[in-house]
Amino acid sequence: MKLQCYKVITGKLRCESGLHIGGSADQIEIGGVDLPIIKHPTTGEPYIPGSSLKGKMRSVLEKKVDVFDKNGKITETDPCGCGKKDCKICKIFGAHKNTRHELGATRILVRDAYFSNKTRDEYQTLIKEKGTSYIEKKMENTVNRKTGTAEHPRSLERVPSGAEFDIEIVLQVYDTDKADEMVGFVKEGLRHIQSTYLGGFGSRGSGKVSFSGMKLDGKDISL
Repeated sequence: MKLQCYKVITGKLRCESGLHIGGSADQIEIGGVDLPIIKHPTTGEPYIPGSSLKGKMRSVLEKKVDVFDKNGKITETDPCGCGKKDCKICKIFGAHKNTRHELGATRILVRDAYFSNKTRDEYQTLIKEKGTSYIEKKMENTVNRKTGTAEHPRSLERVPSGAEFDIEIVLQVYDTDKADEMVGFVKEGLRHIQSTYLGGFGSRGSGKVSFSGMKLDGKDISL
């Protein structure tokens, strides 16, 4: 196998509703949130790990192509690791836990996504000029079905709707690959994310996103 070229997909991811991608609290604080979002350790800005975007793409595409295990059953708990030459999931995203495949290197590289310049300016303005946080804090609870009262309240952080992130996805194309087919498969994954959600609590309204300004090697493309 010989590396032929790289195909670079760029664009913007916009939060259409609050986005929660979980992080960890370094220390317990009185009045702190129960479920914080992941933040850059130096700047404190929220970001989207490449693993979150890649993992969601893989998950929705596996559901689309009905990935089966060796017994003919759909694998719901583990990613596909069949390693078959005609499996686009394994070729592009990697054959999960399969060290005997002959597909070569994982084709897709998904960069961490950071604030766009516009969103970063808004973030810094709120902190410096108004002293308020850009990060949204949301309260959730469960409802006792017998009494109708709220119980077990918890707080979570979200990146607010309207925030934008710059995304970059790189595809490594080898001489045995069909570049257009791989690009089309990734675009399909992004379309499915738009139709579902990214991050946690999607069934409760979080994580609706959209993609815009998409380019392939600097040229405009549509999803």
